[in-house]
Amino acid sequence: MGILGWIILGLIAGALAKLIMPGKQGGGIIVTMVLGIVGAMLGGWLGNFLPFLTAGVGGVTLGSIFTAVIGALIVLWIYGMITKKSAR
Repeated sequence: MGILGWIILGLIAGALAKLIMPGKQGGGIIVTMVLGIVGAMLGGWLGNFLPFLTAGVGGVTLGSIFTAVIGALIVLWIYGMITKKSAR
């Protein structure tokens, strides 16, 4: 899948990850979209190494959306931990 596909998938994954993990991560919709794109790329990268995620890196399928959402959740969680510490 090309970079444009991962960007579009990342936007979808960011929105789904935010629905799954609501909270006060801050940043608004723009940060959520960027985190979703980074998470989709992370999920795609992880999909190359983890055999149960390899179905998710070939194109826009349910597997790729699942993989991208997993990556976006990881990135959103890390971002939430970083912003929580800096808010103190």
